[in-house]
Amino acid sequence: MKDTSRRARLAWSLAAWWLLLTLALWSLGEAVDQPAALPRCAASAALLVAVGELGAWLRRRTARRRG
Repeated sequence: MKDTSRRARLAWSLAAWWLLLTLALWSLGEAVDQPAALPRCAASAALLVAVGELGAWLRRRTARRRG
């Protein structure tokens, strides 16, 4: 697989996760009658995606070192 197609697939995957988390956080806030602004939900979702990707990268790196 080409490196550009791998990067494109990763970018689409991250964008999809970010969008899903943004909508989930926003709808959860609406459901519990404590609505938050959509930009704030988007920022929180971006932070969650970044932390998740960092954790996945660290897990892959330590697995590579062990075996």
